[in-house]
Amino acid sequence: MEKLHINLDEKSYDIFIERGVFEEAGKYISEVYKKKKIVVVTDTNVDKLYGDQLLKTLEMSGYTPVKVVFEAGEENKNFETLTEVYEKIIDSEIKRGDLLIAFGGGVVGDLAGFAASTIYRGIDFIQIPTTLLAQVDSSVGGKVAVDTRRGKNLVGSFYQPKMVIIDPDLLKTLDEREIRSGMAEVIKYGAIYDNEFFEYLLGKEGLKDSMVDIEKIIKKCCEIKAKIVEIDELDMGIRMILNFGHTLGHAIEKYYDYTKYTHGEAISIGMYEITRLGEKLGITNAGESKKIKEILTKYGLPIEDRVEIKDLIEIMKTDKKNISGILNFIFLSEIGKVDIKKVAEEEIANKLLK
Repeated sequence: MEKLHINLDEKSYDIFIERGVFEEAGKYISEVYKKKKIVVVTDTNVDKLYGDQLLKTLEMSGYTPVKVVFEAGEENKNFETLTEVYEKIIDSEIKRGDLLIAFGGGVVGDLAGFAASTIYRGIDFIQIPTTLLAQVDSSVGGKVAVDTRRGKNLVGSFYQPKMVIIDPDLLKTLDEREIRSGMAEVIKYGAIYDNEFFEYLLGKEGLKDSMVDIEKIIKKCCEIKAKIVEIDELDMGIRMILNFGHTLGHAIEKYYDYTKYTHGEAISIGMYEITRLGEKLGITNAGESKKIKEILTKYGLPIEDRVEIKDLIEIMKTDKKNISGILNFIFLSEIGKVDIKKVAEEEIANKLLK
């Protein structure tokens, strides 16, 4: 059992990482929740695979769980779906003081977490992530949100879970594309924070070889994120480095209306393109984009797209990271180190098209 603690004073919580821990979820939940009612929010994909199994596990631990299921897909992480989830939670007679479990990938974690942060002005929730991307990144740190027609995660909050339960065995039912997508976020952690971890990943033969050590890899990513979140919970300083590749990546996702690329694939393109741009601007050491290209290609991730950066500029102006007309772009100075550059809206086109 790998156990990590995120120290946020009264909002502190533990992360448990172990193969098979899903089957004992009720035992771990009982450490932080003593009442009976639980609502499990999940999507149609996860429900077909594990929904009844989780309910049975919770019942065996003495809980009275109910399921709320919504249609899978990033395109459903919106206010219409959120409203349906609210109504189903209310109909299930879950009240303030009861518990919500976000059971799924990044979309489920974001939407269910946001529902927990707002319904009845906030109820406790636990994350049980089922995708690699969610296990290494989105389930940890308390960012919850929904998308709008203007862009990704524009409406959300910071709302920490009471616990995160990570079972790598749940990844066995994912298709290879989803695993590769999650590896984009894994690679991000090495690129922005830990050159040794980056070289470790680069030294692997590829995806299959990395999956042998997946518990170790998940733990390393969670450790890095925990360190950053403990310093900057509300994303006003060092936590911004976790957005490496995301400003361009989110714009690419939005440009294609979330249909062409997975989140990880879009972030992969964003990481490579921003590193190339950093080299052009003299911010990033020459040759670093070659290393980024090598590792992304090794894990079967895309590195470029035909869409012109100029076509992404207006989308980036509506990015949630745009604060009073200023966007913080995360550049590598070298692998393992980053440089945050503030760019005003009027400078975006000039800087990016230079």
